[in-house]
Amino acid sequence: MSASQESGFEPATGDGPAVPERAEVRAAEVRTAFEGMLQIRRLTGGDRVDPEAVPAAWELNRPLRAVALALEAAGIPASAVGASGERSASGYRVCDGETPGSVRVEWAGPRGSGAAHDEEEALARCLTVLRRLGWTALSYRGPRRRRFLEVEAPPGVRP
Repeated sequence: MSASQESGFEPATGDGPAVPERAEVRAAEVRTAFEGMLQIRRLTGGDRVDPEAVPAAWELNRPLRAVALALEAAGIPASAVGASGERSASGYRVCDGETPGSVRVEWAGPRGSGAAHDEEEALARCLTVLRRLGWTALSYRGPRRRRFLEVEAPPGVRP
């Protein structure tokens, strides 16, 4: 039994350890979780033309988890933090946004990794994935001109 089966599945947010040694097991768990999320959308989407195109109430109540799952399922790498607390891998980092119910997506990596150089292209890929899944995602520049995404429910869709 894997660690995530013992404690429940948690998508990678970019603030945890690197992907486990058994990447194929993790990929299967991510696929199962993502398909479950899409099934919830289909079952709760009512008479929408494409119920998979709008976040379900479950996602809106747990946006950080839903956004992290969407990015991980799309095959975008998550950043990671080593035992010392320093970044050990480049990738997305998902955290709470500035407003309630919003999520911030950054591209983070260890010092000297080139993450700042890669962030525009990498965040554009994240933006595409999230918009395709019905999230409102906007790109911004923050301190030191670092880019980030602010992600929230689409207008008119609330939990």
